[in-house]
Amino acid sequence: MKTIKLTLLCCLLSAFTFADVSQSEKDALLALYNATNGESWKTSWNINEPISDWYGVTIENDKVVAISLTFNNLNGQLPNEIAQLKSLRKLNLSFNKLQGELPKALTTMIGLEELKLFSNNFIGAIPEDIGNLTNLKMLELYNNGFSGVIPSSIGNLSNLETLILSSNQLIGKLPASISNLKSLKVLSLFDNSLLGTVPSSIGDLTELEELVLSNNAFYGNLPGELAQLSNLKTLLLSNNGFKGNYASLKDELPNIVDFDLDEVNLKGALATLDDEEDDD
Repeated sequence: MKTIKLTLLCCLLSAFTFADVSQSEKDALLALYNATNGESWKTSWNINEPISDWYGVTIENDKVVAISLTFNNLNGQLPNEIAQLKSLRKLNLSFNKLQGELPKALTTMIGLEELKLFSNNFIGAIPEDIGNLTNLKMLELYNNGFSGVIPSSIGNLSNLETLILSSNQLIGKLPASISNLKSLKVLSLFDNSLLGTVPSSIGDLTELEELVLSNNAFYGNLPGELAQLSNLKTLLLSNNGFKGNYASLKDELPNIVDFDLDEVNLKGALATLDDEEDDD
């Protein structure tokens, strides 16, 4: 009897240890593997082994909840099937050779909390429906070839703490909806072709610790509301067309560490309300 009980216990433990995900999720992982030349990955998957042993895949309660395949020589396009990973919270495919446009199906993955696709070769527009991913805390798409405007729906990402879209080919103005991102701590947009003035509503982002707008085509007066961002540690604004003198801004921000302006902007005071109205 003891032997039977011990055998049953071992079987139960084995079943628990090697519990597998649904066929739908397995198919999604295999689609990712096949679409990105999985056999040539730096660390590949043995698709004959349990998925719990696959490199970079995290499983909880028989659901795939995270994929991290950074620096792994993924080469190809993201397949639409990736949206079948309904429980995925973290997707990090940075520092690879992924290309093409982001699949629209990606915007249906509403459980995502972190989407990190930086340092790849993606092109095309950031999907307009990116605002569907309302659980996102981190959106990092920098160092790619994304073009077009920043979607206004990005303002729906009320839980977002980090937004890094730097080193792409983005154009147009900052969407007014960015002022809705009350939890935002990092806003980095440098090295694009963004233009227009910085809206005074930027002062609503009171949690902001890093604001990087360098190497764009912004112009006009900086809003005095920047002085409300008392948590700012980094403010980089050089290589734009800002007018006026803003050296005193550094004195207005008690925690500032990294501060960068063009030489022409190094003396004087913040823009007054009248200056901002004149600029309009």
